[in-house]
Amino acid sequence: MARHSNLYRLIEPVPDLRSESGEGPVLVHALQGFSDAGQAIQGVTEHLRESLDAQLIVEFDVDELVDYRSRRPHLRYSFDHFTGYSEPTIQIHTVKDAAGTSFLLLSGLEPDLRWDGFTEAVIDLAGSFGARMSVGLGAMPLGVPHTRPTQSSAHASDVDLIRGFTAWPGEFSVPGNVSSLLELRMAEHGIPSAGFTVHVPQYLAQTGYPAAVLDLVGNISRIAGLELPTGELEKSAEEFTAQVTAQISDSPEIRTAVELMEKQYDAFMESRHGSDSLTPGGKPLPSGDEIGAEFERFLAQQSGDDDPDAV
Repeated sequence: MARHSNLYRLIEPVPDLRSESGEGPVLVHALQGFSDAGQAIQGVTEHLRESLDAQLIVEFDVDELVDYRSRRPHLRYSFDHFTGYSEPTIQIHTVKDAAGTSFLLLSGLEPDLRWDGFTEAVIDLAGSFGARMSVGLGAMPLGVPHTRPTQSSAHASDVDLIRGFTAWPGEFSVPGNVSSLLELRMAEHGIPSAGFTVHVPQYLAQTGYPAAVLDLVGNISRIAGLELPTGELEKSAEEFTAQVTAQISDSPEIRTAVELMEKQYDAFMESRHGSDSLTPGGKPLPSGDEIGAEFERFLAQQSGDDDPDAV
């Protein structure tokens, strides 16, 4: 019996995931909870499952892995009774790309509990499915303007995996999270592992940001050699950017803040060699909270509510 098999159940029949050449599938792990700025990770998993042929093959026992009191699921209520429950899930689907190549998609909530058991179970499952590589996804709010191309930081167990991508320079510590732990443990067990952390404008981190979803899907496609649809994402990203730009143009305060961010971002991109900051010297950059608060005030005024804090 596989280690920690009590944490999940296999849904039979499990299809053969190897390609005609005998190559195993790529495992994409996209867990929500630690950092999902712009709802990018959620957006990627929904896009892949809805636009491609997806089949559920593994369901994890969330009662063993999730602390409901720290992230309370929603109950739906209608007039005089409860009508439904948004049950949390952690699942693995097998998904076929546009060319019929299968890959694995681990999605759902990041576990709060039993990290070692969970990562060992995922590694065992990846091994049993013959996974040839894992790719993790993250989304981080940073001081970047929405008017510039969306960027990601790449990281991998072997630098050759991310040749042509951009890695974040320097050495530092980050808060522990299951996705990064999976990336580390996969490599320790001989499964090549890589990951991408997309940069989301801090002032848009609390809303769905299609450009971040598009960037992550493109990175998966490129590193894993998969044919993934992006047409709808490109359209959504263009429309969203146009809407935000139009709204900002009516607010001199926000427009000035974004223009300053553009200048500092451009200066950083020109001198990024040897730098590990997205906010190089010059006038201090307004914080994401400051820009976000101003943006909320602007939207409230547009809706006729002059006091966004009013009840």
